[in-house]
Amino acid sequence: MRSVYFTDEHEQFRQQVRKFLAQEVAPHATEWESAGRIPREIFSRMGELGLLGITAPEAVGGAAQNIFFGVAFLEELPRSMMGGFCAAVSVQQFMATPHILRHGSEELVQRYVVPSVAGRRVGALAITEPDTGSDVASIRTTAVLDGDSWVVNGSKTFITNGADGDFFTLAVRTEETSGPQGISLLAVDAGTPGVSSKRLAKLGWLSSDTAEIVFEDARVPTSHLIGRRGKGFALIMEAFALERLAAAAIAVGCADVALETTLGYMASRNVFGESLDRLQALRHRLADLAAELEAARQLTYHTAWLLEQGKPVARESSMAKLVTTELGKRVADACLQLHGGYGFMEEYAVARFYRDAPAATITAGTSEIMREIIARFMFDGTDRG
Repeated sequence: MRSVYFTDEHEQFRQQVRKFLAQEVAPHATEWESAGRIPREIFSRMGELGLLGITAPEAVGGAAQNIFFGVAFLEELPRSMMGGFCAAVSVQQFMATPHILRHGSEELVQRYVVPSVAGRRVGALAITEPDTGSDVASIRTTAVLDGDSWVVNGSKTFITNGADGDFFTLAVRTEETSGPQGISLLAVDAGTPGVSSKRLAKLGWLSSDTAEIVFEDARVPTSHLIGRRGKGFALIMEAFALERLAAAAIAVGCADVALETTLGYMASRNVFGESLDRLQALRHRLADLAAELEAARQLTYHTAWLLEQGKPVARESSMAKLVTTELGKRVADACLQLHGGYGFMEEYAVARFYRDAPAATITAGTSEIMREIIARFMFDGTDRG
């Protein structure tokens, strides 16, 4: 469908991304899923192709393109046929480094952002804790100032790129206060003494590494503070809009590929003397989902446009994330069902889409949290998202 948001240049870029994924990533999906790892070489390759700094400024090696180049990229990522690949790459580009790029010192930008854009270093965003998910204000991991170092103690969990990554953008409590006051962000090297990680076994997103990270008297240079001390909560809230937009765009792409795959299967599968795609009940079921997907897509695009204009998008990004990821689960369920017994077999991509879809409704704030944020706008007129 033609869009007012995308130019010919956007579409050319989209086709370049699609070609890269089809030739250099998707053929390895089964292998990487089985290994539970994404080879470092593919990050380097994406760096060479300019796919890890799409919206980053040229000064750090980025392409300095507008948000819709990023949206096109995120929509195409599911053609990797791996939800875990989508997660790892989107975290690398849109979650681990933006805080450092916007609020870090030049030293930190050169140490972390530049090699990340080039694909030489892989980053993670470490906020969630074992007892604290979307309630960022309740994090307990501490960083105590000691001379020229922060001494960090605590743990993080469910961290994408946390086991194989090179560094973390880490949320810590630097003040002896509760609530949002006193939270800061630090850039921490994964190899820092006192930092250890444990890979977590997951239902889906198998190709990406998800980890629990423990900090035991880990000393981090004071110069690795991102932004102002005690002001990290505001930075995290500021970045949530982009994180949720990224999740929405990926969910749209996942639903697209799942429907496309299912249409192809239905055209080739004959039942009672005719192909599945000639059966009205099945055609109408997918027609409903396609219509819902188009509506969700336009909400996502509108959110991206608002973000590009510098407008507040806490409400819209929460809506887009909620609608697209919940729809993604329903699309994956329907597509598996329409594959019949074959859909339950690991050799069919739809089985992977089915396993991967629920994760999107949890990461970057659960669907329940999204509903509460939206409800607060409706009933309280406030933004606490």
